[in-house]
Amino acid sequence: MTNPTLMLPQYHKYLNGAPVPFSRRTRRNSELCLVVLVFVSLTIICFGAVFYLPEFKATYSGTFNTVYKQIQNAGPELLLPARGNAGHDGVLEDPHAAYDKRALSAKIDEDYSDKRKVLERPDTDFSAIKRNDQNSNLNSVSSIIYNAADTSQRYDNDELSQKRNKVKEMMKHGWDNYVKYAWGKNELKPVSKQDHSGSVFGSANMGATIVDSLDTLLIMGLKDEYKLGRDWVANNFTLENVKIDISVFETNIRFIGGFLTCYAMTGDTIFRDKAEYIAKKLLPAFQTPTGIPYSLVNLKSGNSKNYLWASGGSSILSEFGTLHLEFVYLSDITGNDIYRQKVEHIRQFVRSLDRPNGLYPNFLNPITGKWGQRHISLGGLGDSFYEYLLKAYIQSNGKDLVARDMFDDAMASVMDNLVQTSSSGLTYLADMRFDRLEHKMDHLSCFAGGMFALAGETLGSDSSKHYSELGASLTETCHTAYDKTATKLGPEAFRFNDNYDAVAIRGTEKYNILRPETVESYFVLWRLTHDNKYREWGWEAVQAFEKHCRVSGGYSGIRDVYQINSIKDDVQQSYFFAETLKYLYLLFSDDNLIPLDKWVFNSEAHPLPVKGRNSQYRMYQSE
Repeated sequence: MTNPTLMLPQYHKYLNGAPVPFSRRTRRNSELCLVVLVFVSLTIICFGAVFYLPEFKATYSGTFNTVYKQIQNAGPELLLPARGNAGHDGVLEDPHAAYDKRALSAKIDEDYSDKRKVLERPDTDFSAIKRNDQNSNLNSVSSIIYNAADTSQRYDNDELSQKRNKVKEMMKHGWDNYVKYAWGKNELKPVSKQDHSGSVFGSANMGATIVDSLDTLLIMGLKDEYKLGRDWVANNFTLENVKIDISVFETNIRFIGGFLTCYAMTGDTIFRDKAEYIAKKLLPAFQTPTGIPYSLVNLKSGNSKNYLWASGGSSILSEFGTLHLEFVYLSDITGNDIYRQKVEHIRQFVRSLDRPNGLYPNFLNPITGKWGQRHISLGGLGDSFYEYLLKAYIQSNGKDLVARDMFDDAMASVMDNLVQTSSSGLTYLADMRFDRLEHKMDHLSCFAGGMFALAGETLGSDSSKHYSELGASLTETCHTAYDKTATKLGPEAFRFNDNYDAVAIRGTEKYNILRPETVESYFVLWRLTHDNKYREWGWEAVQAFEKHCRVSGGYSGIRDVYQINSIKDDVQQSYFFAETLKYLYLLFSDDNLIPLDKWVFNSEAHPLPVKGRNSQYRMYQSE
């Protein structure tokens, strides 16, 4: 038999001067390595030729351009090392991830510049939107937003203009860094300069910051930035690849609310269609024996559920009670009454229930229709349920008398049971647990100052004067809580007892995460009273955000408002753009910019038109 080794080239090594044949395994490994290296080199060369030669990109703008964009978008994820685990405060445990991303920033910036050349840089003229969508009504945008803004600038003093422009600059600083470091993601980590995968929508590429920012960009006249965001929504926004359970409440107030506002302001039907697209995705959550929706819905499977921690799997009052404005308006502009039916059924069911002490507990079981744990609050878990009763009445131009009656009845019980006065004379809203008061007021409750003031202005009832006075008193209490901190920013919650007055006691209550509720009340009280102290308090907040929350990559929350050099939480919340900066900008603007008799703000500060008073309501007309 022929020796097979004679037919193959011989590879040798030497041991003590004598040649020794390579083993078969050694030979195969060497050959495979060479083949792999050659293959990888050729692949890199081919891909470089295909995707990075400018003449190729200019010639083939179809399928290959799409692939090119996808590879660019995926590039940072493919190149960067795995991130460390983030704690609940969003701070990375592995500092090398942030360092490596900074090391690649030059390359990413270069690719982003090329991408803008391929996709076309947004026009600085709104006529571009008309070219993209013939249904856009840009003249309406000008009359609603820019003419009013120009009027305010014409008649106010230089100091007021400077304050308004400062808030506008803050918006641009935060937005530009989001575009640079987290475009298309939900939120930005401004210290780490990367996307925040721990947001309420997780790591899904839903662009929460883009959607939350669009109407604020319009109001401020940031046309290029608006155009960039609008084009992303038109070309990239989808829920088809989102496989997580998402919050019905958060999705409604941020996404549906944001799109509805942009539709009302511009007439661009892309926003109306996107809003209805999302609403249809949320409808499976309403499939319960009571019609009370679950808190969470899986967009892929349609399966719905509640949070396990929520009083035995109950639905949450502030969540199922904060759908009315958006769903009613969506029915009116689409002609599809299913959305109105869903929220009106919720109201009818809740109204039929017995209430302890005339109050609405924060938890309701969607299966049994029974109240859960007897926890009652105008802070977290309860707040916007009451807000939407009042605002549904306003949105309907005073026609929704059921909403008004429910609001008046609820507030009578709130004033009898929850409104308290501290030893120093501060008015606050306590929580109640099983008929026992907890003398704590959440920062979230600070919206109630504006709510009561708005009720006093719009309801025209016997309680109007008391509502107005209560709104002013609650707003002053929230300002006091801000004023007692070293940073002049309010804590997440503050307490009242013999030793403390409007002060956070527990470490878990001392943080500030850029919340808007206090400045929201400043804005509403200013519009209704024109007492200049509200503008002064708002400017204090602007200066505090600038001094303690601004970083090179945007704006971050802080962990302890009582420490001057507090640690940053490294999260730029999307509602900072949607609410906090919007309310501050409007606080220093003329009353004709988003007037309160024609617009009503949803819980995420997206203004919706008042029916019968605002020509931008855009009621559906059947053909």
